Amino acid sequence: MAEEQAPHDDYEVKFLGGGEDDVSERLAEIDDETADQRAEALLAGLQDYDLNEEDRAMLSAWGFDVDEDDDQEADPVVAIVGRPNVGKSTIINRILGRREAVVEDKPGVTRDRVSYKAEWSGKDFTLVDTGGWEADAKGIDAQVAAQAEIAVAHADVVLLVVDALVGISATDEAIVRMLRRVDKPILLIANKIDDTHQEPDVHALWALGMGQPYPVSGLHGRGLADLLDAVLEVMPEHSQYAEPEALGGPRRVALIGRPNVGKSSLLNKLAGEERAVVNELAGTTRDPVDEIVELGGRPWRFVDTAGIRRRVHMAKGADFYASLRTQTAIERAEVAVVLLDVSEPISEQDVRIIQMGIDSGRAMVLAFNKWDTLDEDRRELLEREIDRDLAHIKWAPRVNISAKTGWHKDKLVPALEHSLDSWDSRIPTGRLNAFLGEIVAAHPHPLRGGKQPRILFGTQVSSRPPKFVLFTTGFLDPGYRRFIQRRLRETFDFTGTPIEITMRVRERRTLGERQAGKSSKGGRR
Repeated sequence: MAEEQAPHDDYEVKFLGGGEDDVSERLAEIDDETADQRAEALLAGLQDYDLNEEDRAMLSAWGFDVDEDDDQEADPVVAIVGRPNVGKSTIINRILGRREAVVEDKPGVTRDRVSYKAEWSGKDFTLVDTGGWEADAKGIDAQVAAQAEIAVAHADVVLLVVDALVGISATDEAIVRMLRRVDKPILLIANKIDDTHQEPDVHALWALGMGQPYPVSGLHGRGLADLLDAVLEVMPEHSQYAEPEALGGPRRVALIGRPNVGKSSLLNKLAGEERAVVNELAGTTRDPVDEIVELGGRPWRFVDTAGIRRRVHMAKGADFYASLRTQTAIERAEVAVVLLDVSEPISEQDVRIIQMGIDSGRAMVLAFNKWDTLDEDRRELLEREIDRDLAHIKWAPRVNISAKTGWHKDKLVPALEHSLDSWDSRIPTGRLNAFLGEIVAAHPHPLRGGKQPRILFGTQVSSRPPKFVLFTTGFLDPGYRRFIQRRLRETFDFTGTPIEITMRVRERRTLGERQAGKSSKGGRR
């Protein structure tokens, strides 16, 4: 289950009896050795259930005794660009071997820049699907440049997709003009070549001056193996542009929020000088600006993401491009500071930007800007708006600041540190299962159809953000999962980070299967 999207309901009162319990007190009385022994016993019992190889690999990482590599490098990034409806998403689905990117027979379906983990011949890389755009004949050059720049700037290899059956269009030529200024490998893909009799159509694409066109069929997979082999030849060992998810070094902070909410002003105050352009016109920041800022006696890397300049004829797509830049900054960050202008009502755009941070799995801090200008009436209204629109993110710390004057900017550091500590947190397997045991004992899952799903075992599979897997005998009600999530937050203090809980429903094996399994396997690992 991903982070809960709904506020706490009356589930506990209706089904679990409501009221408080002494679970935390009882948990504190269980020492680590006892907790580990209990968890070992639960894990031994789990072997009687139908586990697959992925389950067993996950359960083998007991206690997180895996060395974290401080010097790990980011995988190479391959961006796919091209005009709408040339088949970018179809090619991506074929490379991934599964349907992930949205495909529809009309232009502009992909509305976000999305990254996927991919692999070819044992080499891992990140595949980036770039969104289409609403065609605007008057502003086509500007739109093409804005779209392609975002994808290309953070890629190690660029794949330009052209519809070989249609031939070279004005939009294709506009993309090529921009790409000629880029000093990185670019491969030209001639898509929709489904059969050999269509291959003569590929020759016309040499006129683009981008080198050899690679004929492929995204629909059938034809020619993709040769293309991927060519990509591996020009792909670096590690990304030269993407930020690795490495420990140590300045923590990376994305300043996000809708245009003109005060992001550039806050960056300037934090840096102590005019680093970013500030203007009353919304969207004056053209490119994200990275700055190392000293705060609380340590360096932080801030990314200002005030969006992009609204060019002539581009107002229609400005929000889309600002969204792309915001997503790029979030992907490169570890924690997002969401700025909200308290002088205006919380908007749908504010909520959407917050959701982008949650979906990206980043730690988060909510910064309410212009708080020093609030009067009592507006303050009461704002609190009601927060209760109504931001109830799903009560776990994020709130900081009231003034980006213009720097009032309370020192409050940001403790909030950032707390959120990142939670984001990095790992709960020992023994302690987690002791918690689950106490919770289930105090609040058993309600009966459903005469059956009661049980939690057999729990493990935290990763941090940054914390992700948990529960092995169960049946599906847990959404309300019960939210209850566990809330108590997990309260007990282990996951302030400032999204957390994810997923279930693996496993059936008990027959007596014959259990006996056969015991005779062929020995021990937990």
